Amino acid sequence: MNRSARKALIIGFGVAGPVLALFLQRAGIEAEIYEARAASTDYGGSFLNLASNGLHVLKELGLEHEVVQRGSPIPRMVSWSGKGKPLGEVHNGARIEVGAPSINILRSRLHQVLREEVERKGIKIHYGKKLVDLKSGAQSVVATFADGTRSEGTFVAGCDGVHSRIRRLINPDAPAPRYTGLISIGGFAQHSSFPPTKNTMHFVFGSRAFFGYHVSTSGEMYWFVNYPRKAEPGRGEVDMIESDEWQTRMLDLFRDDMPLISDMIRATDSKIIGYPFYDIHTQPIWYREGMVLVGDALHAVSASAGQGASMAIEDAIVLAKCLRDQQDLTTAFASYERQRRARDERVVRYGRQVSNTKVATNPVQVWLRDISLPLVFKLFANPASLDWIYSHHVAWNEPVASETMGT
Repeated sequence: MNRSARKALIIGFGVAGPVLALFLQRAGIEAEIYEARAASTDYGGSFLNLASNGLHVLKELGLEHEVVQRGSPIPRMVSWSGKGKPLGEVHNGARIEVGAPSINILRSRLHQVLREEVERKGIKIHYGKKLVDLKSGAQSVVATFADGTRSEGTFVAGCDGVHSRIRRLINPDAPAPRYTGLISIGGFAQHSSFPPTKNTMHFVFGSRAFFGYHVSTSGEMYWFVNYPRKAEPGRGEVDMIESDEWQTRMLDLFRDDMPLISDMIRATDSKIIGYPFYDIHTQPIWYREGMVLVGDALHAVSASAGQGASMAIEDAIVLAKCLRDQQDLTTAFASYERQRRARDERVVRYGRQVSNTKVATNPVQVWLRDISLPLVFKLFANPASLDWIYSHHVAWNEPVASETMGT
């Protein structure tokens, strides 16, 4: 394979995969995406927080406006006790002079924007390609899929999520994802009668679980629940639970909390989706030969941080910049790791800290939490203390600093 004409095999078509493919194309590197699912579904009825730092990267691709149009701006997050006592307010996004606020968006809508742009740019997407093996040579990598087909490229980017196959192929001893002790459940109603919570996400620290909700100006209502469960569920166990059963469980969890929560759960008109929270704090090996990890495959962030998608997007632009500015793969991958490791791991730690506030169920723990959170918000969740997260910018046109490339 011609060393100067590089080709990337991107495994995984979530958030990191398409963003990486788009930036690689801009860098003059051919990319093809391989997805295990049989077809595009613009999957997911759940929603996510796309933070201002992630939106800034999408602006480099000309996608920020389209993504913002399909979501709702959420510059404020207000917290309450289960009985309706105000606990504090947290700013959600960069300073006004730095960038746009974070947004709330259905995962399926974000995925649709990315898929449409990838297709418009002529980047190939291969569905039904479950990776089973990788073989790396001097100047190429060959991926083998479960259907018996093979593909050859200069390098492989593992964008295959928290349970990454590529992570184990790069390092069989890689630390496994850590179950955080929380299960997340989410619901959605396209037309609800609840008053809009303009520009605000509301969080309720209930007596048994944590509840978040937002109602857009058009009447779309989103909610999610984080509830503690000590025992890690088996693979696929949570997926087997039907919406009616989730609804019954959630109504029981919040039976002693503000009635609005139960009303919203009952008003849900979409499939209720549940999944366990995992994180990965650190990986000793980010790359090997022609293989490199990106996004959740590398450093899964608890959803409590509201940074999972944005960290994956940041990874994608930085990796593409390093490959653009350095022909040698090992040098480019090493530069990518040097630029991202400290920030990625710091955000994972932040997510763990936030998750820990949601696991209190003992009445004494709940009481202590509710009296301490107002002070915690003032000291540790003010705009200045969170600026390092939201105001982080990666500019595509700036060259990678020479010191990060080992020169």
